[in-house]
Amino acid sequence: MPPTSSSTHEPEITAPIDLCTADGRLNPAAVGWSRTPLHRCNLRGWGRTKRWEYWCVTTPTHLIAVTVSDIDYLALSSVYFLEYGGREYGKTGMVPFARGVRLPESLLDGDVAVRGAVSAEIRHEEGGTRLRARCATPDGPLEADLLVALPPGHETLSVVIPWSERRFQYTSKHTARRAEGTVRIGAETIDFTGWGVLDHGRGRWPYDTLWNWGAASGETDGHVVGLQFGGKWTAGTGMTENALCVDGRLTKIGEELEWTYSTADYLAPWTLRTPGSDRVDLTFTPFHERADRTNAGLIATEGHQCFGHYSGVVRPEGGAPIRVDGLLGWAEQVRMRW
Repeated sequence: MPPTSSSTHEPEITAPIDLCTADGRLNPAAVGWSRTPLHRCNLRGWGRTKRWEYWCVTTPTHLIAVTVSDIDYLALSSVYFLEYGGREYGKTGMVPFARGVRLPESLLDGDVAVRGAVSAEIRHEEGGTRLRARCATPDGPLEADLLVALPPGHETLSVVIPWSERRFQYTSKHTARRAEGTVRIGAETIDFTGWGVLDHGRGRWPYDTLWNWGAASGETDGHVVGLQFGGKWTAGTGMTENALCVDGRLTKIGEELEWTYSTADYLAPWTLRTPGSDRVDLTFTPFHERADRTNAGLIATEGHQCFGHYSGVVRPEGGAPIRVDGLLGWAEQVRMRW
């Protein structure tokens, strides 16, 4: 298969722009992608608006994920901790109608703080983002204090997915951001030196959605590499959330990926490839599945998030092929009725 000369047909946004028009519909000029967050998420309306911050920090031995979300009629905050081959904790706090829980309009507009069964803080500070979280576990209180660095010039993927003028999503996905700090569980302190990934979302969603998401960060073949892949939910929109970040430089991928995996056995190997080019050819081998099912009337979810390692080849625009060897990350299938 011949190499791809251009990685995307999608328009690149290079200046600040409003996501919505004055009446709350999608601004057609906002449809595109950018290398740094530029969209002002001036959402209007109630009932279908979804806002969230999801951070996951991985190390060679552990990971922790912190989520704060507001879906209009409910706010959810959660902490998930995994020790590979060992302990696993998950805790979620809920606030009906999201009373007192507000996320900033856009990514850099302010900080996030939630108190309750799960307490979390997401604060922007010089050099990066400070993550703090606290919840109870069977082994004592869990307390996290992490700094995810954002060096000057490090490029990230922001993209608008347009289902229609009334249903659309802005997402900012950050990979390959170095992280450091600690997680304490009871009297034990765990060093958390690794990589941080951000999923920042603001949009107006349909009720029923199915998606794939895959991400990974680390050092491989002499480069710092971040993988950011999506699927299913973007099909037919003309936009994708696919990108490579190599040594801080972004390659936007306009092709929909071909995801191959078994819904009968999510722990079997997955393959991800660009069917029309040689941009991505990877195998993902899981070692742990986080399965989550909820049926609470209005809200029903089924998620299969698998953690594991990516191997294969990726080809950044304008660069030589990079051999990916055991890059730690995840791949998931999620169905949301919300």
